[in-house]
Amino acid sequence: MLFHSTYGLRPAVRDAADRLRAAGHEVWTPDLFEGRTFETVEEGMVFKDELGKVELLKRAVLAAAPYSDRGLVYAGFSLGAATAQTLALGDDKARGLLLLHGTSDIAETASVDELPVQLHVAEPDAFEPDDWLTAWYLQMGKAGADVEIYRYAGAGHLYTDPGLPDYDEEAAEATWRVALGFLETL
Repeated sequence: MLFHSTYGLRPAVRDAADRLRAAGHEVWTPDLFEGRTFETVEEGMVFKDELGKVELLKRAVLAAAPYSDRGLVYAGFSLGAATAQTLALGDDKARGLLLLHGTSDIAETASVDELPVQLHVAEPDAFEPDDWLTAWYLQMGKAGADVEIYRYAGAGHLYTDPGLPDYDEEAAEATWRVALGFLETL
């Protein structure tokens, strides 16, 4: 289950899903914004805030529910990574969590049984500062997750999206190599 960023379900998300399918994975890309896409993070954040966190999460849960008995690997880009994390930590059948460019708060009561988690994030990243990532890593470990973090020096926040100024081809290709290897182990 691959969730889009605050930009919406852009071609880069569909291309990522196609890359994963070409590697033998079954992938769903729910459109949590119902066809809306945005040119800037700010526009997307305004829409997300208008939609509301509860509605966004409800849409994500409804999208994942028909497949969750299969043991999903949750994945997402930035806001979609935060959404994927929330769902994976609440799904006892989740097989893994692949976070691209983002994380989210972790409930104190979160508990997983050695859930494999891989995070890919720019260094530095204004949306994922070092202090936050350190605390996040410790909380994920406390919850029982088996976490790997990969940092990409000099890359922009959404560096895997070739349609955005943040794009960094070298970092993006390195991310996909490592992520595909991770997915093969699940």
